[in-house]
Amino acid sequence: MLSVHEICVGYKELLAIHEVSFEVRKGEVVSLVGSNGAGKSTVIKTIAGLLNPKKGEIYFNKEPIHNTPPYEIVKKKISMIPEGRRLFGRLSVLDNLLLGAYPLDSKEEGEALENVFELFPILRERRNQRADTLSGGEQQQLAIARGLMSRPSLLMLDEPSLGLMPKLVSEIFKIIREISRNGVTVLLVEQNVFEALQISHRAYVLQTGRVVLEGRGDELIKSDLVRKAYLGM
Repeated sequence: MLSVHEICVGYKELLAIHEVSFEVRKGEVVSLVGSNGAGKSTVIKTIAGLLNPKKGEIYFNKEPIHNTPPYEIVKKKISMIPEGRRLFGRLSVLDNLLLGAYPLDSKEEGEALENVFELFPILRERRNQRADTLSGGEQQQLAIARGLMSRPSLLMLDEPSLGLMPKLVSEIFKIIREISRNGVTVLLVEQNVFEALQISHRAYVLQTGRVVLEGRGDELIKSDLVRKAYLGM
C-alpha cells in the first residue's frame, strides 16, 4: 500500500532523515519507534505532504505522492493525526469533526459521523461542547475521530499517547486496535515503544534519522537493542 524509498528530508541545510526506507501493507499496523528527535514525525509529515523530500520517493498504491500537496494527499485517502491534537478549541466537537470530512459529499459525511460516534460514544454525548473543555483523553479521541472523518484507507498517528495518564494510554491503544480491526491500515509514530510494539504487525526503529532495526512487533520487544535503549531492561 505505502512504499517509502530512501527519502532524505531536512530543515534548511540540516538533514533530519537519511535515506529512510520502509513499507506498510494493506491491513497492517506498522510502527515507527524511537526516542525524541529520531525523525519519526518528520517521516509522516513528509508522507502527508507537509514536507518535501530532498531525495527519494514515496508511493501510495503504486502512485508517486512525494511531490503531492497535503489537500490532495487527503483526497487519496491518507489521513494524519498530528502530535498535540491541534484541535479548534473554541469550536464544538461536532464542528471539529465536520472539518475533517472536507473531501466527502453530504451522504458520506453523515455515514462517517455515525461511524465515529459508534467508535467514540463520549463524542456523541458531547457533540455540542467546546473542544477545549474536554479532558486530555477526550481531546485525543476527538483528534483521532476527526482524522477518521475523511474515511481514510491509511491513518497515520503522530504520538497519540503523548501527555496522557497511563490508564488513558492503554485506552488509546485499544482504540487503535479497533480501528485496525475495522479495516483501516495504520502507521503509528510513538515514543511509547512497548505499547506500540505490542499492537504492531511490524515496526521500524529509528535513531538519528536512520532505520537501524526492523521486524515483527513481538520480535522487536525481545531485541537486546530495543530492551536496553527503550524499555529499560
